[in-house]
Amino acid sequence: MASPEARNAQREPAAVIEVSDLVTHYGTREILHGIDLEVRAGEIMVIMGGSGSGKSTLLRHMLGLERATSGAIRLLGEDVCQMDARALAALSQRIGVAFQGGALFSSMTVGENVMLPLREHTELDADTMEIMMRIKLEIVNLAGYEHLMPSELSGGMIKRAAFARATIMDPVVLFCDEPSAGLDPVVSRALDQLILDLRDALGMTIVVVTHELESAFAIADRITVLDQGHILLVGTVDEVRGSDDERVQGLLNRRFEEPDLDPEAYLARLTGSGEGPRA
Repeated sequence: MASPEARNAQREPAAVIEVSDLVTHYGTREILHGIDLEVRAGEIMVIMGGSGSGKSTLLRHMLGLERATSGAIRLLGEDVCQMDARALAALSQRIGVAFQGGALFSSMTVGENVMLPLREHTELDADTMEIMMRIKLEIVNLAGYEHLMPSELSGGMIKRAAFARATIMDPVVLFCDEPSAGLDPVVSRALDQLILDLRDALGMTIVVVTHELESAFAIADRITVLDQGHILLVGTVDEVRGSDDERVQGLLNRRFEEPDLDPEAYLARLTGSGEGPRA
């Protein structure tokens, strides 16, 4: 008879992303300090933290865009930290990325932008690609907009078109970098609902990096809270809200924490004779 621990393990979804003891430096400055994190299949994991917390750096490492000093990142069973460019390109076909700002090509129509991954990575005929493009635009409520240029879209529409492009190849994992940044509250809430709908309709695992508390609480199954390259907490929305960690509460309540100032280190920074504070 299986133990309670074994039964719980059977019920818990498998991890599709495993970050183990991840350390990274920019020059001599250590940015991430031994990060350990799991993202489970089918969940929406929100990574949040203040400016300089390391959340964008962590995202770039997960995508294989930057190399860590040490540690490992397993994405869909593959160690991203050990892969060469060709292997990373093959893995990229199984993931989607919705970049901050949308990152649509201004010289292409909306439809051409959405079909670009299909043109680059498949040998599908034009008619099939156009059908797939229209299906994805329908999902993000942009049906009939495929002939417009990005300059003719609003900010929220550009973000939705970017989601259509990011999901055109039905990725297993979707990464979203600050999806609500720069949007008004009404459009932001609509985009939050779109993220939930995409997860439910396509069965994807979604990782969202954001500093927007309202969006994080609206979409997250679990939240990872980062502070100066350390994980403060990984938990549900209720666990994050109820945390008694002063730094977590400071983030939730937008409190600025004055750093402890070492006069000698401060003088060394001003005179250029020291390395400055470590993140």
